[in-house]
Amino acid sequence: MKRSSRTQTQSMGRAALAIVLSLSLFAACSSASDSSLPAPADTPLSTERHFPKIKGHIVDGGTSSDASTDTGAVSEASADTGAVSEASTDAGAVSEASTDAGVVSEASAEASPATDGSVPYLHAMGSTLVDGSGNAVRLHGVNRAGLEYACIQGWGFFDGPSDDNSLAAIASWKSNSVRILLNEDCWLGINGVPAQYGGTNYQQVVSDFADRIWAHGMYPVVTLHHSAPGTTPATGQSPMPDMDHTVTFWSQVAAMFAARPNVVLELFNEPYPDNNQDTTAAWTCWRDGGTCSGVSYQAAGMATLLNAVRQAGANNLVLLGGVEYSNALSQFASYVPSDPAKNVGAAWHVYNFNTCNNTTCYNGTVAPVATQYPIVATEIGEDDCGGSFITTLMGWLDSKQQSYMAWTWDTWGNCLDLISDYSGTPTSPYGTTFKNHLAGL
Repeated sequence: MKRSSRTQTQSMGRAALAIVLSLSLFAACSSASDSSLPAPADTPLSTERHFPKIKGHIVDGGTSSDASTDTGAVSEASADTGAVSEASTDAGAVSEASTDAGVVSEASAEASPATDGSVPYLHAMGSTLVDGSGNAVRLHGVNRAGLEYACIQGWGFFDGPSDDNSLAAIASWKSNSVRILLNEDCWLGINGVPAQYGGTNYQQVVSDFADRIWAHGMYPVVTLHHSAPGTTPATGQSPMPDMDHTVTFWSQVAAMFAARPNVVLELFNEPYPDNNQDTTAAWTCWRDGGTCSGVSYQAAGMATLLNAVRQAGANNLVLLGGVEYSNALSQFASYVPSDPAKNVGAAWHVYNFNTCNNTTCYNGTVAPVATQYPIVATEIGEDDCGGSFITTLMGWLDSKQQSYMAWTWDTWGNCLDLISDYSGTPTSPYGTTFKNHLAGL
């Protein structure tokens, strides 16, 4: 956040210079002790309000702000700003004009703590996540779906409640993280998204939701879930990010959350280039983008997206999911882009129906990554309504001191629902298995 410099001038009469100098010295001492004066422009704002320290599941301090009240509806202040212009969807960094137009609202920026831009509070140290005090952190949480599809379908932002009671229910499971799934078109306000659910309105809802997740003692994990190139509406998943919109999307998202360094940025939900194969061609596309097998448009590679995030001034932890719908990490260490912030981890998706779904595969292709980078399994689950698969998987991840987030905190009526209602009643045995496992950590 840019701040205006503040200058102070004084005039003094030459005839009484000695007296004035004495009085000036006295005034300076008094001013320094006057707590009613504003802080100098280069003094960081307190981080205590939005960012209490989290050690694993335990919140050590801090109080929630007024923003922690139910902000599912768009604030009146955000409603008068329009959608992002079509010109802003071109690939590249966010222009100064677009930020002035409300891409990152002034209210949102001032509500966020300032940092010195050096080491984010949540960051990678080797294969471990640590907080600003150097305490090891493992993310254990849930996915909260809705923001990726309700807006493009034209009927809202969330699917189900997003108020404080619903977040308190998630936290009551000893969850310390919530994954927020986003839509590229809704964020940018393009391709027919209704104005009330797109552009700055959508952005403000996302910003408020992330703040309230943090106010409940949980890390927000923001990911791009639905995207599409050109004028195609983003109504579902695509095999790779697109050069048409995704670079701009991440430039803007990163600018919004750069001053909130405990927001985790997962750049793309589930890449599956080269016709969903774990091949050299797939990994080359994954990193470099361009013209790729199995992708009908110009893809944006992970190196391009990571560069966009860092150029926006965000040193936040970035997670990169591998190929084959983020299930394959076989060549992650060889193709992971260089990061000037040295703050990258691997996102991993693991279900009972995936190719890599057993400990032999985990030990052969995932364990080597876990010796170099933090792994956050941002989606785990099983579609048989049971709990035996995730029990084995969570035990394996626990043995490696890595992180995991279950799919999904929604009431769709299928086997992958963790809950039967938004007060937090677990489904059985799937939801109960996950809830009890977190309780035992």
